[in-house]
Amino acid sequence: MGEANSQPPVAWRYCGSQIKLWRAEAGVSRAALADEAGYDCEYVKSMENGRRRPTLRLLQVADQMCGAGGKLTAAQEYLKPEKFLSYSEDYMRYEAEAIALSSYQPFHIPGLLQTEQTIRALLDAYLPPLDDETIEERVAGRLERQSLLDRRTRAFSFVIGEAALRNPVGGAEAHKRQLQGLLEAGAARNVMVQVLPFVGAGPGVDGPFVLLETPEHEMLVYEEGQETARLYADPDKVSAIAQRHAMILRQALNPDESARFIAKLAEGL
Repeated sequence: MGEANSQPPVAWRYCGSQIKLWRAEAGVSRAALADEAGYDCEYVKSMENGRRRPTLRLLQVADQMCGAGGKLTAAQEYLKPEKFLSYSEDYMRYEAEAIALSSYQPFHIPGLLQTEQTIRALLDAYLPPLDDETIEERVAGRLERQSLLDRRTRAFSFVIGEAALRNPVGGAEAHKRQLQGLLEAGAARNVMVQVLPFVGAGPGVDGPFVLLETPEHEMLVYEEGQETARLYADPDKVSAIAQRHAMILRQALNPDESARFIAKLAEGL
């Protein structure tokens, strides 16, 4: 990611500057605003400087104290947390239109197949910690994405590493429900779920990826890491990932074997 993308969102910075300008115009000190809103002065300063997302509480108090007539509280609509990480937004647009999607995920259950309990457990463990509003927006966003699987004329293939299937995210009961959810998803005629068992060395150890086919039959690859992601259509790069995917499919259990493997894991919980 570039340096510009590491800065707080523009909406935070703009809204914070507006609070500061309205406060200065009205002759209201930062300390007075902080006291009235019930915040620490440094906390208000960080919101005014755009380092933190201005809260609805601060907007409401500042609007009233500064006589903004609703102009500050109106900013709340533009400060809602994003449903998806900023670096994944381009991918989400292509995912929504793709006619075929092939996913390989060695360490996590793919987002399109996660149960709500799994989603919440992963977001609760996110670092730095997310605020409650952001968690709710991202849970909603991930669940909304899953409606794509209902489009029966689109093909979905998921290869999931054994490590992901054995990791009890959210605890045993939540994980059992997740495994059962995989079996339910894989029963749809347009969804194929396969397990890549521990096989030692191979292309599966190099990390996750998604292959997408657009309505124009262009092939794209999406790779995501800890804090960044890449979406590309370069033929050489797409070919390399396609070759790795083909090998992973050859090493994976077939759908029926995969279903039995997952069911056995679920029975053991």
